[in-house]
Amino acid sequence: MTVLLYTLGIVLFLVGIGLSIALHELGHLVPAKAFGVKVTKYMVGFGPTVFSLRRGDTEYGIKLLPLGGFIAMPGMYPPEEATRTRIEDGAADAGTEDAAATEDAAATGEALSTAEAPVTSAPARRRRRARLFERSMQDARDVSNEEIAPGEEHRTFYALPVPKRLVVMFGGPVVNLVLGIVVMGIVLLGIGNPALSTTVDTVVECAVPASVTAERQQAAREAGASEEEAAQAASECRDGDALTPAWKIGMQPGDTVLSIDGTPVGTWEELSEAVRASAGRTVPVMIERDGEELTLQAPIIVTERVKTDASGVPVLDANGDQQLEPTGFLGIGPRQEYRPIPVSEFPAQMADMLGQTFHALFTLPQKLVGVGEVAFTDTERDPNGPIGMVGVGRIAGEVVSTDLVDLTGKLNLGLGLLGSLNLFLFAFNMVPLLPLDGGHIAVALYEGARRRINLLRGRGAIGPFDTARLLPLTYTVVGLMLCMTVLLVWVDLFEPIRVFE
Repeated sequence: MTVLLYTLGIVLFLVGIGLSIALHELGHLVPAKAFGVKVTKYMVGFGPTVFSLRRGDTEYGIKLLPLGGFIAMPGMYPPEEATRTRIEDGAADAGTEDAAATEDAAATGEALSTAEAPVTSAPARRRRRARLFERSMQDARDVSNEEIAPGEEHRTFYALPVPKRLVVMFGGPVVNLVLGIVVMGIVLLGIGNPALSTTVDTVVECAVPASVTAERQQAAREAGASEEEAAQAASECRDGDALTPAWKIGMQPGDTVLSIDGTPVGTWEELSEAVRASAGRTVPVMIERDGEELTLQAPIIVTERVKTDASGVPVLDANGDQQLEPTGFLGIGPRQEYRPIPVSEFPAQMADMLGQTFHALFTLPQKLVGVGEVAFTDTERDPNGPIGMVGVGRIAGEVVSTDLVDLTGKLNLGLGLLGSLNLFLFAFNMVPLLPLDGGHIAVALYEGARRRINLLRGRGAIGPFDTARLLPLTYTVVGLMLCMTVLLVWVDLFEPIRVFE
């Protein structure tokens, strides 16, 4: 049964990430088609095609590896002759209709093709040696434009005005951002954050001071017991151990504590503080059981607990041992519940999550060095470090198959994982490097700025930027991404991060 649930978790993750990728690509597809671009492919995944069908100009399909997706638009790499076009020098002064149209197009950042405006080729350049990657650049241009028939140049990506190109490229990341916000809205506003409640989950039978518990654990270890066995042995009641107040007065799992010594308690923190303040006294404890309110007289005992600082970290003495302090003890354990946050707090929560996401992205190179140390040395893996698709899939399997979390908790964790992934996809795709969406956005902004500068200098409008010139950088980025993927797959398989130990 556990294996089936584990597999179900992985399948649900694949479905969730597949839908996220599909919607991301749809964010590109819809505006591209609306602007008249000829979209030839819409694919979810990479590698061999598992399924596809053609509707009109577009082939829609699913590929084997769910590591991303893409849409193919002719003109992502403009033909070289288009990048060298320039408006006739005399056109701007002629006062003709063509000249006015040309200036308007340049002012709005609109791409000009040879079919739309009077152009001349740039002066012939001296013959030179072929540059490294030049053959690849020309191949990229040829492949990018092979499905454009004569007369269809206006349906290419490079023929779009810069603002429309930005809409197309922003569409995918924005879909992931919106999807992440919607999913996290369900998690935070619908389900809520996990919190300890005032409802009793467990009633402790014996009150054993922390120092005695530590001695029993140490004795069990010396006898050859494991850490888990030692902890269990220390928690068992023995002859002479005092009963807890909760056990004495008959408190039961499911009871909800309403007040202690006349002080209303609504959270576990308030309950704990009221118990500490009542140490050494018998105080009335009002509870609700099966819809009925009862008042029990609880003799709160004084025991020891580990002293902690404001962050909850144990305070150590000069010898490095944990310091103990006296405290009141009732003997109950809280039940976890989920509390939705107020709507007014949601924007701040989302802003904080986005900030953490971008911070994680900025520190990714540094953390990948740590992942490399884990892969090739005996270094322990940082549970808060980077994780790949394989690792996330394993975590999804753990969440679904564990019996340590109830159904609500599993839904909370699963949706939170999906929401966080979409926020990361948004942030990652905004990196201004090709082949990522952010790289195409950066190119479009540069092209628009270059046209405006040329117009202000009286040089007229020029053709689109030659994106193929950035292929060496693109290959470098793709290579680094592949190395990162292989590294994360390796550590996710052999040094996985586990949510439930």
